[in-house]
Amino acid sequence: MAPRCWRWVRSSVWSRTRPPPARSTRAPVFCQWFSSQTTPQICVVGSGPAGFYTAQHLLKKRGPQQLCPLPQHHTRAQVDIYEKQLVPFGLVRFGVAPDHPEVKSYGAEDHRVLGIPGEELHGVCSARAFVGWYNGLPENQGLTPDLSCDTAVILGQGNVALDVARILLTPPEHLEKTDITEAALGALRQSRVKTVWIVGRRGPLQVAFTIKELREMIQLPGTWPILHPSDFLGLQEQLKEIPRPRKRLTELLLRTATEKLGAEEAARQASASRAWGLRFFRSPQQVLPSADGQRVAGIRLAVTRLEGVGEATRAVPTGEIEDLPCGLVLSSVGYKSRPIDPSVPFDPKLGVIPNTEGRVVDVPGLYCSGWVKTGPTGVIATTMTSSFLTSQALLQDLQAGLLPLGPRPGYTAIQALLSSRGVQPISFSDWEKLDAEEVSRGQGSGKPREKLVDCQEMLRLLGR
Repeated sequence: MAPRCWRWVRSSVWSRTRPPPARSTRAPVFCQWFSSQTTPQICVVGSGPAGFYTAQHLLKKRGPQQLCPLPQHHTRAQVDIYEKQLVPFGLVRFGVAPDHPEVKSYGAEDHRVLGIPGEELHGVCSARAFVGWYNGLPENQGLTPDLSCDTAVILGQGNVALDVARILLTPPEHLEKTDITEAALGALRQSRVKTVWIVGRRGPLQVAFTIKELREMIQLPGTWPILHPSDFLGLQEQLKEIPRPRKRLTELLLRTATEKLGAEEAARQASASRAWGLRFFRSPQQVLPSADGQRVAGIRLAVTRLEGVGEATRAVPTGEIEDLPCGLVLSSVGYKSRPIDPSVPFDPKLGVIPNTEGRVVDVPGLYCSGWVKTGPTGVIATTMTSSFLTSQALLQDLQAGLLPLGPRPGYTAIQALLSSRGVQPISFSDWEKLDAEEVSRGQGSGKPREKLVDCQEMLRLLGR
């Protein structure tokens, strides 16, 4: 069978689809300009939100302030979007929570390792892989998270950590009408996880999750929150100096930790069979093995204290150690991009392509957007703005005549290259067939779709 490891879609078709929504992070993407005699040929690699926003802006031919129209002799731009998966939309399809269809949330291809002993034990995996497992990312379908244990630990206190905790603790019947994969739903129905600890190196003022996600966890049916009042000593006096969004979040944490429950809330918590808790001032030191040395039995945490003020605040160990029994450890300590090709500059420490306002350093005609441009930070507004600014820089360079000159064939050359390698690309019309199949499969159980997760099955459905 001819290899089919490269996939592509043409933006002349894709551009008729609006860029999909996303919540907090940006899919890595870079774009390159190829000149032709009259039409700019632009290649965008990555069909996540950053890629779509970049393409959208280029096709509109203006910047965020209606700036930078294409030169008059360029009547239109040809933008091609290339995607390695057989299906489009990146993190919007494979993002964090199936019960949050309007707000998916990660975009880099890799995760940051813990770098501690025992990380290789069965029962340890990244939150990114766990998210990909229940959202149908083909590369993560071989994951077999151990849900037979009583206690799970999530390392990290961002929105992704809370989303993963929520999926672990949500009654499965509440997920049945989402686009979670049937395999993941079946595993969650059999789950014995009753307690989830969400662990952070620093304190309540440094958590990275938002109030919406926290409120949803507090109100999660069948669960009760565990927050220790001692972790919040002295915070009441600091509230007046905290910016409003952080103040509202901290106030909710304080109320949850310290206020006496009303009769209705007390009754709800008393009937809850599951619990989640926030553990502050704890840094992972070692994953503890089971007696046979094969599986997770717990995690050793160093107790920390804070030094410094403001952005310089950091957690330092006190010398005290705490062991927390658990059978599942999910690391949610950050994400990073991967280098795309040896010919493209890349900073492995920061996980970004060195750039100035999206222009790749020392490579005229090459641009980047998303997390590969900025690192793992930002919300949907910054995603859009970053992508628009990158495309604006490209259009400015085009107008100023700063891009490499001479006719280049654009997609025609790529098509010939794929053909010479025996690669059969997946087109937008192919995706429409797969989309229709997924929607059809989901209708029987009242789901918006049942995602296809087997690449070979997708190809068979396309007659490949």
